[in-house]
Amino acid sequence: MLRKLYKIMRKKFIPMSQYPDYLRKSGMKIGENCEIFKSANFGSEPYLVTLGNHVRINDGVKLITHDGGYWVLRSEYAGYGKEFCKADYINSIVVGNNVHIGTNAIIMPGVVIGDNSVIACGAVVTHNVPANSVVGGVPAKVIESLSEYADKARKKAIPTFGMDAEKKKKYICSIMDN
Repeated sequence: MLRKLYKIMRKKFIPMSQYPDYLRKSGMKIGENCEIFKSANFGSEPYLVTLGNHVRINDGVKLITHDGGYWVLRSEYAGYGKEFCKADYINSIVVGNNVHIGTNAIIMPGVVIGDNSVIACGAVVTHNVPANSVVGGVPAKVIESLSEYADKARKKAIPTFGMDAEKKKKYICSIMDN
C-alpha cells in the first residue's frame, strides 16, 4: 500500500521534462526529444513500449500491451475448459519517429506506428499505421496523408508557437475579434 502511494506521489511531482527519464526506469525504450504528458497510461507492461525520437503523447493516451478479454476465456463460465486456463495475449507497441498521439487515443497491443504520423484525439488504433499518415476514428483508419494534412494546415496556421502565454492570449483574442 505504501509503495503504491509512493509511486503515485513520485509521479505527481516529477516535472514533465523529466518524465521520460522516469519511464525509462520502468523499462520503456524512449528516444530523444519526447514529450509525454503524465496522465498517459502505459499499462502493466511498460517495458514492451518503444518510442522513437520526437514523439508527443498527450493527456489521457493509453498504450495497452495486453488483451484483458482473456479473463473471460479463462473463466469456468465460458466453457473453454483448460484450453485458456493460463492464456494471455501480450504484445509490444512500437511508435516511430516524429509522431503525435492526440488526447485520449488508445493504442492496442501489437501496433506499429510509422514515422511522421498523427493519431487523432480519441482514436482507437487496432492495426499498424503507415508512415506519413493521419489516422482517426474507432477503429482508427487513415484519414489523409501527412502532405494533405500539411496543405490544410497551411490555410489554418497562426504564428503563436513559442509565444509567452500573455502575448499568445492577446494575439488570439485580436484575431478572433475580427
